[in-house]
Amino acid sequence: MPNSNDAAKRHRQNLKRRTHNRAIRSRVRSSIKAFDMAVDGKDKTGAQTHYAEFVKLIDTAAGKGLYHRNTAARKKSRLHKKLANLA
Repeated sequence: MPNSNDAAKRHRQNLKRRTHNRAIRSRVRSSIKAFDMAVDGKDKTGAQTHYAEFVKLIDTAAGKGLYHRNTAARKKSRLHKKLANLA
């Protein structure tokens, strides 16, 4: 347990941030899975919709420091490549 009030507050903040960050990461992963399912089903319009949703989520997360910007760019690039090959 924390020995000071400052450490206790920092611990509470870390717990809150960790749960928030896990929720965001989970939404990003879920959007990737939805995109992959649309690609596997050869559903181009669905894949485009899921890709747009994914891009918004990953850019927001990268802007808040949850993902490194290069990691976000790499993930977007890989999914965009799949989307282009679907055509």
